[in-house]
Amino acid sequence: MGPVSTTAFDLRRHAREAPQRLAIVCAQETLSYAALEALANRLAAVLRARGLVRGDHITSLLGNGALALAVAWAAWRTGLYLTPLPTTASADELRYLVADCDAKLVLVDEGVVPAALPTLFLNPALLMDASPLPADDEPPGALMMYTSGTTGSPKGVWRPLLAADWRGTPPFAADLIALFGIGGSDVRYLSTAPLYHAAPLRTALAVTAGGGTVFVMQRFDADAALHLLQAEAITHSQWVPAMFQRLLALPAHVRAAFKSPAHRCAIHGAAPCPASLKQSMIDWWGPILLEYYSGSEGVGLTLIDSHEALQRPGSVGRARKGVLHIVDAAGAELPPGRSGLICFAGASPFDYYKAPEKTAQRTTPQGWRTFGDIGHVDADGYLYLTDRLDDMIISGGVNVYPQEIEKVLREAPGVWDCAVVGQADEKFGERPVAFVVAARGTTLSLDVLRIWCETRLGRSKQPAAFHVIDTLPRSPTGKLLRRQLRTQASAAS
Repeated sequence: MGPVSTTAFDLRRHAREAPQRLAIVCAQETLSYAALEALANRLAAVLRARGLVRGDHITSLLGNGALALAVAWAAWRTGLYLTPLPTTASADELRYLVADCDAKLVLVDEGVVPAALPTLFLNPALLMDASPLPADDEPPGALMMYTSGTTGSPKGVWRPLLAADWRGTPPFAADLIALFGIGGSDVRYLSTAPLYHAAPLRTALAVTAGGGTVFVMQRFDADAALHLLQAEAITHSQWVPAMFQRLLALPAHVRAAFKSPAHRCAIHGAAPCPASLKQSMIDWWGPILLEYYSGSEGVGLTLIDSHEALQRPGSVGRARKGVLHIVDAAGAELPPGRSGLICFAGASPFDYYKAPEKTAQRTTPQGWRTFGDIGHVDADGYLYLTDRLDDMIISGGVNVYPQEIEKVLREAPGVWDCAVVGQADEKFGERPVAFVVAARGTTLSLDVLRIWCETRLGRSKQPAAFHVIDTLPRSPTGKLLRRQLRTQASAAS
């Protein structure tokens, strides 16, 4: 995109100033900044040679590695919208995403993709024939990420492109560099999750924009993650609560032997983190946990560090992006302590791609935007999540929030993990049912669980049934897939 300001954070700046510095390490694959810059330029040349023009949409179906980041940088430099596709998706899901985002090309590195998709295989010969030099004209593109689709069909989050002559730190990196302190050559960041999701991809891109080194795990493994933290002197990392559970499940002697003095910031989000789980991680790693609450739509963000979290267990912090509002069903603002729809004002607006009716469902009469979560703030502006609006159970006309029941269940003897969903009921409309995972070496008593809930929850909140299962269904980023549990509950009834 031509010259980059010496004060802006951008891949090209670091490729010019420190070409031999490591940009990416993934298993046996390592790329310097010069190599990553050349790869991004070659990919951009390939895209231009295919006749793609500013504003076109492309998708990528790539594993975790340098190519996933290079493709994102290439799309940014060619004025294209990039939608990364989940490598775990079925053929029907891939066809839906490619058609919905109007993709003109699907970039793949290996494996089999469904027929009838406009696929381009990024083989070494194709890339070596392309120029490693930047083009004269490089208008900025954008990421168009899709929501995870845990409650329905995924939706593309669309924003207009920046001006063609815009130069500076890419928007997908700028706010994360400021929020998480990941701008600098001393940053050594461990990426633990799939790079087709918004937070892992954007954070890894931000690190390469900032001049640090990204260590990418091809797939998450708790023991391997600890090894990388220690052996590679990792300074920053990113997790989801389900990963914390797997780390804490490692043998006691493994956890006791772990030492990582360079590790100064463990970022986590994507799913609610129980206060007891966070306390256990802080007890082990020290006060280095930094939790955020946000979403693919990017309408706002809250942040809370370990010291604040210990003083306010369960909070996800105060607003750091956008202005926080809690509103009732009519859109009227609620005072501290009252639960309602969590909304943000003042952040960059978005639209769900080709779905104005869905955009309207996430917009208040004031023009504020929401992720669709329910919660409240305290007198100091700290946000507490109650539940997802889409997950709320209406039982006998009463609003029942699964997270409130789950909080009680997690404190029951022998419970390692749990989830609550609504099940159709002729008398009440819906009734909550609970799925529980037993702690290692423990046999759960359903009678004990029932009595535990009867003494701690109102009648409408008590689970109508308990199901003991081996593990809860989660997405690769740790989000609970409640729709699968609803199907199981329906089948069991």
